[in-house]
Amino acid sequence: MQVAIINYNAGNIYSVDYALRRIGISPVITADKQTIRQADKVIFPGQGEANTTMRFLREQALDKLIIDLKQPVLGICIGMQLLCKHSEEGDTDCLGIFDTDVRRFHPQQWEDKVPHMGWNEIYNLQSPLYAGIAAGEFVYFVHSYYVPLCKETIATADYIQAFSASLHKDNFYATQFHPEKSGSIGERILQNFIAL
Repeated sequence: MQVAIINYNAGNIYSVDYALRRIGISPVITADKQTIRQADKVIFPGQGEANTTMRFLREQALDKLIIDLKQPVLGICIGMQLLCKHSEEGDTDCLGIFDTDVRRFHPQQWEDKVPHMGWNEIYNLQSPLYAGIAAGEFVYFVHSYYVPLCKETIATADYIQAFSASLHKDNFYATQFHPEKSGSIGERILQNFIAL
């Protein structure tokens, strides 16, 4: 099983690497296009700013590569947002796998803090990615932008309003939360992805 973690201009890559090693997978961190194409599974993780990150992907021609991948792909955090059509962050055109836009959280009352940071429940779980995971389990989020509920939503969370905690279309899966920082539940989600 060859798992490639796309190495691009975004943080958090090494925590994904460590999480996979904890479940017995030795991934390769790479920007080599041939290695990514030949991998059995591809993970597109990250923390960062949408406009800067998309510009880097385009400069390296990684944008076209990701769109053309046929094996299971897992986007994490900004990786999920960049798989969408457009982001309000920097008014950025993204990869367009998911036909939905990314919006900024707008606090509705004084206790609403942005970014949304910390543990939160997920529910309405609708994918083999969540096999063996019960609604109401807690996972770890850090984000100021969110994907509204849409036809590709496979898990929901609530912060200020209900939003997409996870998306799926064809061979592309994505989580707004960080499975690599979500303890045993996150490890189970990564195991489920590897088993797809």
